[in-house]
Amino acid sequence: MYIRYEVADRIATITLDRPEAANAQNGELLDELDAAWVRAAESDDVAVIVLRAEGKHFSAGHDLNDKSWPDPRTITLDRIYSLESRRYLEYSLRWRNIPKPSIAAVQGRCIAGGLLLCWPCDLIVAAEDALFSDPVVLMGIGGVEYHGHTWELGARKAKEILFTGRAVTAEEAQQVGMVNTVVPRAELDDRTRELAARIAAMPAFGLRQAKRAVNQTLDVQGFFAAIQSVFDIHQTGHGNALSVTGYPVLVGMDEMKANIK
Repeated sequence: MYIRYEVADRIATITLDRPEAANAQNGELLDELDAAWVRAAESDDVAVIVLRAEGKHFSAGHDLNDKSWPDPRTITLDRIYSLESRRYLEYSLRWRNIPKPSIAAVQGRCIAGGLLLCWPCDLIVAAEDALFSDPVVLMGIGGVEYHGHTWELGARKAKEILFTGRAVTAEEAQQVGMVNTVVPRAELDDRTRELAARIAAMPAFGLRQAKRAVNQTLDVQGFFAAIQSVFDIHQTGHGNALSVTGYPVLVGMDEMKANIK
């Protein structure tokens, strides 16, 4: 319903296909997306995975009107923790560790939960109009569930975007190493495809080992342990919301929605 999957020339292209909602992520979209990642991982015909999005924006993040969430009158922290452990933390970590190179092609807004889709990819190609942000401090939460901010941006830049809620431009993201290449919007798909084709021509075993070496190095430095522990910090935001205002948290939601135009 929300994801397109195509394979050609040993490149699997996974497309977010909910442009009318700026590719906001409800439960169904995330489940379909995970199934597409697993399909590409298990296919002998796929050497490289490309994640892209239809429409003006890559992703507006989590769908704040997702009907798959429980009734706010009955929701508990235990329920939130279980849902987010699977659909946000587990999915993103699985995509990160799939033993095939992956490339995210990002245009327009990539907000909060949108980062959980592109950060697990090995490479990011960004259109010149791409803007990356995580404004969930407005909702009383310290950052999205897969807390890659410090690893992707460096500590001070991570604090800056969290404290202010402002967006990082594609050029800034490239300067700090979060983005590999910035290209004109009209060239995003073609340039991403060219990069994928170049990688697909490399020996598959060598690619797998190179990816494992880099990811393992990050894990030795503490990446995996940090992601797990900061997920629990994220949950304290939900706990605070439940104890103070009930769930869902509405404070700051209008400001977040204003980011999408």
